[in-house]
Amino acid sequence: MRSIERSAKTVEDALAEALAELQATREEVEVEILDEGTKAFLGLIGGKQARVRVTLRDKRQEKAEATVEFLEGMLQRMGVTCSVNYAWVEEDILKLDIQSDELGLVIGRRGETLDALQYLVSLSMNRNDEWIRIILDAEGYRGRREETLRNLALRLAERAKRTGRRAVLDPMNAMERRIIHLTLQEDESIHTHSEGVAPYRRVIIAPRRNR
Repeated sequence: MRSIERSAKTVEDALAEALAELQATREEVEVEILDEGTKAFLGLIGGKQARVRVTLRDKRQEKAEATVEFLEGMLQRMGVTCSVNYAWVEEDILKLDIQSDELGLVIGRRGETLDALQYLVSLSMNRNDEWIRIILDAEGYRGRREETLRNLALRLAERAKRTGRRAVLDPMNAMERRIIHLTLQEDESIHTHSEGVAPYRRVIIAPRRNR
């Protein structure tokens, strides 16, 4: 965080100088008054300038900490004892990882509870500020689930090619369907598409017919 100190006759003047140099508004900084200053006696003798330290607020840090606090509050109301770590994956992508001894309750069936929590956190934390993408994980569950889906896609694709019959997967959310499609997109002997309406939309893996 960038921080500068400025002195002037009054606190207000010192603050104005600092804001001008930082090219910031009052709402974008934190102000610490180091010395309120004193007026010269009869305008002639003594006197001391006011001095302030002005620091640009780290909006991304504040956003991340507020998101963690909101998520932890939700989980506490669910009766889940946990801690939450966070990291910025990209400029506008914040990943939160839940650490808990009650991951089954947090994740739910095929990640349904985790997905619902992610949706609620994203909805709440993106109401007023600049939009960011929030990814919610629980001790690496997303990565393990993605690997499982990739292996499933490859296995069913091979079966579809061998039998000549299409494979119909269980209903999945959009993110998981995308994993299936991306895993098989380079295989020219099969094609994939989705059918149905959410939350029952599912991926179909089918062999390509020879023309």
